[in-house]
Amino acid sequence: MYDVLIVGGGAAGFYAALHVAEHLPKNKVAILERGNEVLSKVKVSGGGRCNVTHAEFDPKELSKNYPRGEKELLGPFHTYASGDTITFFEERGIALKIEEDGRMFPVTDSSQTIIDCFLSEAKRLGVAINYKSPVVGITAEKEHWLVKTKNASFKSKKIIMATGSNPKVWDLLGNLGHTIITPVPSLFTFNIQDKRIADIPGLSTAAEVHVLESSTGKGNLYGKKNREAVLTSEGPLLITHWGMSGPAILKLSAWGARILKNYNYNFKIQVNWVPEYHKEGLLGLFMEVKKVERKTVLRTKVVDIPKRLWVNLVRASGIADSDTWPDVSKIQLQNLAEQLTNGIYQVTGKSTFKEEFVTAGGIDLKEINFKTYESKVIPNLYFAGEIMNIDAITGGFNFQNAWTSGYMAAQGIIAELANDE
Repeated sequence: MYDVLIVGGGAAGFYAALHVAEHLPKNKVAILERGNEVLSKVKVSGGGRCNVTHAEFDPKELSKNYPRGEKELLGPFHTYASGDTITFFEERGIALKIEEDGRMFPVTDSSQTIIDCFLSEAKRLGVAINYKSPVVGITAEKEHWLVKTKNASFKSKKIIMATGSNPKVWDLLGNLGHTIITPVPSLFTFNIQDKRIADIPGLSTAAEVHVLESSTGKGNLYGKKNREAVLTSEGPLLITHWGMSGPAILKLSAWGARILKNYNYNFKIQVNWVPEYHKEGLLGLFMEVKKVERKTVLRTKVVDIPKRLWVNLVRASGIADSDTWPDVSKIQLQNLAEQLTNGIYQVTGKSTFKEEFVTAGGIDLKEINFKTYESKVIPNLYFAGEIMNIDAITGGFNFQNAWTSGYMAAQGIIAELANDE
């Protein structure tokens, strides 16, 4: 008989297990992991560096980075947030550093540092780790839980479900009476085949991007009504071999996870490559340049964008390589201003953002007590991490949800088990 059984050996599961074991050293705590290794998402996060959290220390501002869960996380973030995460790791000899965009990494720049910390802490605290233990059944007995894996059965007073986006576990919890919000992908890049960006992969620049309304879900967006933006973001945009990525695109995929699923990932976006300008203002600048400049338009980049992108957009505007500023017509400059501020690109699918696959969906948040992360439907059942209908934009926020929920679930259990002693 275990006191606490954690299902799922990921970030949230480990964080919960360590806090329970630290505060209740006499209690038996175990982790059930379905695979051959634990903490696999931690390993690949941030290109193998592990984006531990984000340097946003105001709970309200922190919660704004969660398309699903913003309202529910406000209270928990007042209890446990980024600063507490930093303290946790520093107390265990792991210093974190802040990068320019606010992301935080271990100073070693290695996710293995975090993994080694968790494994050594689990060993020190006596947390049992059971590998190759996929859960196939969960039953609420009179005094305890009965959890069945493919090879064994476990009894426990309390269980924390921290299995992430696992459809089989969602089915088990659905059978117990929980509502599961249908999962859809979040944090993905846009597949775009367009000659304006085809030969410049790796190029990054600031941009403002709008997802345009699709009346049919098939991306038929040419009509005036359909030129309305349903989603907007601004930030660095990365041109890739398959289309577009970077924070500006990833934010759209997170906030628009369900909308873009309804569009079947076939829609149009409008890109302003010079967010400080609108079309009319940019045309005015071009007309002034036309009065004084004698070189070719191709060679005279008058806005702050990468040279290769400027060349492609000049050519897409119908301006020849040999056309000088005095030669080009106002209509051609209007076309160039349009390409720079209102360029339309067809999206024809999505690609996973590195290995950091995130899902929108899971346990309905109305069925969770966010003071303890205990189920409102079934006593002694707790949740942590992405198993809930909570997800964030990229930047360390998904891990912060894992740490906060793991900590809060642990505290809820600690309070109850301490009262039982």
